[in-house]
Amino acid sequence: MKNLFKLLPLLLVTVFMTSCSSVKVAADYDKSANFDNYKTFAFFKTGIDKAEISDLDKRRILRAIESELLAQGYTKSENPDILVSIFTKSQERVSVYNNNWGVGAWGWGGFGPGWGWGWNTQPTVTTRSEGTLFIDLIDTKKKELIWQGMGTGYLSKNMEKKEERIKEFVSEVMKKYPPESKN
Repeated sequence: MKNLFKLLPLLLVTVFMTSCSSVKVAADYDKSANFDNYKTFAFFKTGIDKAEISDLDKRRILRAIESELLAQGYTKSENPDILVSIFTKSQERVSVYNNNWGVGAWGWGGFGPGWGWGWNTQPTVTTRSEGTLFIDLIDTKKKELIWQGMGTGYLSKNMEKKEERIKEFVSEVMKKYPPESKN
């Protein structure tokens, strides 16, 4: 039983960390659009320029989107069927945990001086950046949004992991495109 209590914090941290690594995705689309007709794409510079992230991250996102679309059989074109735009937003998430326990401090108790066990009443506070990436696909002839994918998840501040995290975001969102056919 004592071993269980020793392993419980480690198990909880492991579950917490693995659950935070996923990207929550959603997509919406124009049900009247025939996605089989779209074969070529280009990036919508005007929309991309408005995204409030670094140029380095913009390029990482665009490379990941391009890779996904090329893998789906699309061709990059000067005269595209669809334009790709992105939008991002981020916010800090604050978590407060009050379930800490451990060794108490040296002091006087009912049986004299000594060390004791007790509850740590100081909460643990952590902050993490949560980001949302929107990928918009616009029909160039109609000049209308035909598909929007959204991915939300925690961002990595570690530069080595940042590119992998961006690829994961884009990959998860693009799994929703094209929408399943009605047939």
